[in-house]
Amino acid sequence: MEGPLQTSIHVCHENGQWMSQLPEKLWDIPLYNLALPGSHDTMTYCLDKNSAVSGNESKLVKFLNKCMPCIVHPIIMKWSTTQVLTVTEQLEAGVRYLDFRIAHKANDPSMNLYFVHMVYTTVTVQDILWEVLRWLETHPQEVVILACRNFDGLTRKLHCHLTACIKEIFQCKLCPRNVVPTLRTMWQHGHQVIVSYEEDVEVEAHCELWPAIPYWWGNKTATRALIHYLEHMKRMGRPEKFFVAGINLTENLRYILIHPFGSLKKMTLQSLPCLKIWIRQQDPGPKKECINIIAGDFIGNDDFVKDVIELNTKINPPLHCHSKGAGTKSISFSA
Repeated sequence: MEGPLQTSIHVCHENGQWMSQLPEKLWDIPLYNLALPGSHDTMTYCLDKNSAVSGNESKLVKFLNKCMPCIVHPIIMKWSTTQVLTVTEQLEAGVRYLDFRIAHKANDPSMNLYFVHMVYTTVTVQDILWEVLRWLETHPQEVVILACRNFDGLTRKLHCHLTACIKEIFQCKLCPRNVVPTLRTMWQHGHQVIVSYEEDVEVEAHCELWPAIPYWWGNKTATRALIHYLEHMKRMGRPEKFFVAGINLTENLRYILIHPFGSLKKMTLQSLPCLKIWIRQQDPGPKKECINIIAGDFIGNDDFVKDVIELNTKINPPLHCHSKGAGTKSISFSA
């Protein structure tokens, strides 16, 4: 699998500043009416092989892992890892939605927060927020959406600690939720970060936090079933603002038993050709069946990011959407 991955990383660098290269006709369209690439379970590239199983997992999984760690733990790692690129590499690849599942380890007396997907990560949340900031400082016209979710084991005190860290690190780069987030507006005010927070009490207390972004999760093991689910959700109608169409497949115990030598990566790579066709058929925009964020696993493979970005070439806004004063040179898309 080294060949495709190396190719994708080369392509990544061409997408590192794609927002700044959008044609001017798109600068006044809200970001929730553009097509944005996202990564599902962004931080699983650094899961800790020695980590305990998350406190949020079932008693059965914890028991099996405790009794047969040499067998169960490698299986957990194979089916928990959804990304191989680091967060900086994902941003450089063009990903603009990061799916952060945040947790506090059980019986940990410290205030350290980690990311989690069955097991915990080796890096802390605070370290990754600083890493995102460093990348943004060298890409001043790119905008990133941070979806803070899960919150396994977080007390009110820890929520306050996390929101304080977010505000301290990003400061004026945070876009308040009362702003209509167009690229022109964000550039003019120096905003680069939209933080959605899956905890209503904190959102009400901080104008810099946006409500939780809906995620269309199919919970399917088969590609066709996932596409059927996504088409059903489109017929129901898109949410008014940000939302995510998840093209990630999800294993279950039966699937794992039938595929003893499988992994989430193998499962994902087999589905990509079919999902690629579906992605290219989508349209961004405000209409009922339009899409916004599309998030996937192993985002460095099969031109996923490029295909999502290029959906924006389909947008033809009315003339009254144009306004003057941005002063930034645009680079037109080629279809």
